[in-house]
Amino acid sequence: MTLRRFVSRRGRPAEVFCDNGRNFTAASKEIASFLSNHTGTISDFATQEGFKFVFIPSYAPHFGGIWEAGVKSAKFHIKRVMGNSHLTFEELSTLFAQVEAILNSRPLCPLSSSPNDYLCLSPGHFLIGRQLTALPSPNLLNAKENALQRHARLEQIRQHFWQKWQNEYISELQLRTKWKTTKDKLKVGDLVIIKEDSLPPLCWRLGRVARLFPGSDGISRVADISTTRGCIRRPFVRLCPLPNQEDLQD
Repeated sequence: MTLRRFVSRRGRPAEVFCDNGRNFTAASKEIASFLSNHTGTISDFATQEGFKFVFIPSYAPHFGGIWEAGVKSAKFHIKRVMGNSHLTFEELSTLFAQVEAILNSRPLCPLSSSPNDYLCLSPGHFLIGRQLTALPSPNLLNAKENALQRHARLEQIRQHFWQKWQNEYISELQLRTKWKTTKDKLKVGDLVIIKEDSLPPLCWRLGRVARLFPGSDGISRVADISTTRGCIRRPFVRLCPLPNQEDLQD
């Protein structure tokens, strides 16, 4: 079991949504006991924010439909990329750890509203305090399985999972609305994920919308994106906006 959601709304307590497991209930009691017996910066911050654990009922995983859908998606793609591969226990443990890192690297929301900040919040920040990264490796997507050694075959499975899962994740974040709408999908300054076909695992290309190009009907379909490597121009179908503070409050 893992920590699922962390939600903070203006004027409301910061709620930690999680399973009703013994490790989580014990953690809730331990944190409450620590904050009640200690005073300092951490205690003052927790008191100001009003942290609160929200547990789902026991034996009711359907109450956590949001995170259970993510688990279902990961299991579906793992089965597809593994196929009939025979992996040892150590290889399977390594693959699951790599898949876990991929899932915990996904962008959630911007870290700040600054137009010069291209960083995003990810589940990895709650685990190690920063974005999860990995060393780049050769592209093995089109390599023949029989010609690969064991470690290379494991890397190929990881790359296949990354390719399939990140495409599905970006597609779910994109809004499925028609062009004729009274509201633009993107605004100048929004942090977006740039959809690229050849990015290595755990690599998310992010940028800020610098300029919109409205058409003859007043609807924008193309935007200039400012990134750490310069400014690029992309259509909206290649851009996925991350939820801002207003969206999170709604």
